[in-house]
Amino acid sequence: MRVSWVTIDKKNEPSFVEYGTKPGQYEASATGDHTSYHYFSYTSGRIHQVVIGPLEPSTTYYYRCGGSGPEFALLTPPSHLPLEFVVAVGDLGQTEWTASTLRHVHKTDYDVLLLPGDLSYADGQQPLWDTFGRFVEPYASYRPWMVTNGNHEVEAYPITHSHAFRAYNTRWVMPFAESGSHSNLYYSFDVAGVHVIMLGSYADFSSSSAQYQWLEADLGRVDRGRTAWVIVVLHAPWYNTNIAHQGEGEGMRRALEELLYKARVDLIFAGHVHAYERFTRVYDNKADQCGAVHVTIGDGGNREGLALAFKEDTNGLSLFQEASFGHGRLKVVNETHAHWSWHRNEDSYSTVRDEVWITSLTSSADCRPKEMPKTQLKSVHNEL
Repeated sequence: MRVSWVTIDKKNEPSFVEYGTKPGQYEASATGDHTSYHYFSYTSGRIHQVVIGPLEPSTTYYYRCGGSGPEFALLTPPSHLPLEFVVAVGDLGQTEWTASTLRHVHKTDYDVLLLPGDLSYADGQQPLWDTFGRFVEPYASYRPWMVTNGNHEVEAYPITHSHAFRAYNTRWVMPFAESGSHSNLYYSFDVAGVHVIMLGSYADFSSSSAQYQWLEADLGRVDRGRTAWVIVVLHAPWYNTNIAHQGEGEGMRRALEELLYKARVDLIFAGHVHAYERFTRVYDNKADQCGAVHVTIGDGGNREGLALAFKEDTNGLSLFQEASFGHGRLKVVNETHAHWSWHRNEDSYSTVRDEVWITSLTSSADCRPKEMPKTQLKSVHNEL
């Protein structure tokens, strides 16, 4: 696990984390490094990055940073299914609605949080990255937060500041190198038999691009005999009946959808549109039993408000739409079944407005990947 924190006043604080399985007793430690960045007249604090471990699964570790300060607790994910993801906070921001969403998330346990882009909504106002860090610390410090980038992370301007993603890449370092990627904008990781791919909607995705070539290689390395579920997270949705952001994911869909379809990706989560929408299994703009389930969940609580208007779905692909703030939960129960639910925010409670059971494509004789022999499929089922 990577622990990241920022110090502003403590200029000489070391990049050092102590940790253990009992409060106040740290039998292990790890040392990392630190950096900072400049953005016009703004200079960040010292941004520390330390990787701790190896860690045991399903274990609570207590840790503190820099040799002093508060103690935090982290529960590691399990090594086997079941596993629960929160896909909660696309287009999160730092508003009262954001606070409501995170409180609802926090009320029920989960293992890993997936965030499909648009984190702080700093949009060049760099102190908002600092306030965002303080805002999410109570939540991001106790469970793994795995994020990808959105348009609000770009923060590049012609001539005056051409270096895109500087704050995002410096503050939110993901395990891209560990997954064979050369960019923090796209990467993958494995947890409890689920392969998760985080893509960059605002990095080059053409067939000659580094992202395309990395994705093709990453999918080729997945052993679907051992990995029953593959999930993709990106920012700009490929399917969208909301009036907002129409067609903005189309170029990426044309470039990458066939790769994901041939690999039998099970679900694709997106943000960007500030509403909730769930589609049937789809490929190339048609219902397809071997396509991915697409879910737009850009309703974390951002300052821009909700995208209220949907157009008529003439193809019958969209199964549920609602313009409300909320969060989603994906419980992968076993190698064949997962339960998806979307929880709408209310003043003091969250309401389950949409839910569905999803069957993995590896469990379908018609859809399992061609490179996956029947003997491998049988071994997967025998592990249930």
